[in-house]
Amino acid sequence: MSLEHLESLKDTLKQYKVALTEQVGHFYVPNDDVTFFDAVFAKMAQAKKNKQIIRVLHYGDSQIEMDRLSGNLRTFFQSKFGGGGPGLVPVEQTVPSYALSQYSSGAFTLYSSYGDGAHAGGNYGLMAKCYRLTGSGFFTANASTHKGTDNRVKHFSNITLLYNDHVGNFQATLKDRRGHYTQLCSNAMKGIHTCHWVMDSVTSSIQISMQGTADIYGIMLDNGYGVSVDNIPMRGCSGTQFTMIKDSILRSCYRQSNVGLIILQFGGNSVPAMTTSKAIQSYCNRMSTEIRYIKRCYPDAKILFIGPSDMSVRRGGILQTYPKLPQLVDSLRTMALRNGAAYWDLYDVMGGENSMIAWVEHGLAGPDYIHFTPAGANKVGKSLADSFNTAYEFYLMRKKMDKEQFDNLWNVSER
Repeated sequence: MSLEHLESLKDTLKQYKVALTEQVGHFYVPNDDVTFFDAVFAKMAQAKKNKQIIRVLHYGDSQIEMDRLSGNLRTFFQSKFGGGGPGLVPVEQTVPSYALSQYSSGAFTLYSSYGDGAHAGGNYGLMAKCYRLTGSGFFTANASTHKGTDNRVKHFSNITLLYNDHVGNFQATLKDRRGHYTQLCSNAMKGIHTCHWVMDSVTSSIQISMQGTADIYGIMLDNGYGVSVDNIPMRGCSGTQFTMIKDSILRSCYRQSNVGLIILQFGGNSVPAMTTSKAIQSYCNRMSTEIRYIKRCYPDAKILFIGPSDMSVRRGGILQTYPKLPQLVDSLRTMALRNGAAYWDLYDVMGGENSMIAWVEHGLAGPDYIHFTPAGANKVGKSLADSFNTAYEFYLMRKKMDKEQFDNLWNVSER
């Protein structure tokens, strides 16, 4: 290697050092391990060749409803690694989505570990809820017509229904609404299974008719092979519902869905109750238990925790950041790293203390000084996608270097 090329590499690594460790929006990773996302990127890069779909599950509270933030990530990952379609959806979506229009009818009963719905003794599936079918039911999906939705989302050809058959009598039939495709799926065995259909051409509208006694954990609407990003909003949740799902069910669902990355975006709903350091520690301990539980159920996936945004409260007639929010953010970051998860600091990305006021003034957040507007959510989503892009470009650069060479130059860049 020439001296000129060596110096150029050193300069490039110094730039990455700043971007990955100092720049606003960088990922905090356990033990400062710059290879943290390597295994995920490697799987994604081979997905099309291996005829696989690598799933990114984006769990969160109401900040991610309507496919917000998840849509930006989906566009990024699918532009790099292929894939399409809106991804995983429940039988019934109670909140409208930019990604899909859907409808269901029939003998379905909602069971959920949070919000509305009966309790199911842990039989909730990877979305922390399920729809129990006892008889016949129908699910219809139509691609989004929203002008801001990425075109890759508006077609699907690779359809998967994830279910738990209680009797061994479940069957499902997929129909292309244009009448070009019809196929029956019947397993005739108890347990967690998938009905998987690979259509001979893409469509923008399907109907699945179902018959039997089963818990429907979700329907995956994908197109081709590559990456799918699944938007899983849980209104009112603080992220503590995963341990309510039976470990055997969660493990099987994650494995059969080929999950590569799990994003947990929680904390905002707990902010108003965080009035003491003890309350913060208690919440962090609960989240620590949740992350360890997910990792135990499915160690193959990487976990990224996204902390709460800035939120304002009126005190003495003056709008200001919730008093304990900065401490909560720091504590959640420490908690995530201790448990082997990466952390993305949304609070810092916004601008830190009292930044929500400016976001509202610029039309990026609503008058509740808590939730983003579509423009604000898009700004945050692009920032998150940019952070992944930096990490991925760094991964590609390191692939061209042998480990010893990289280690030597990376250590030099720290001086």
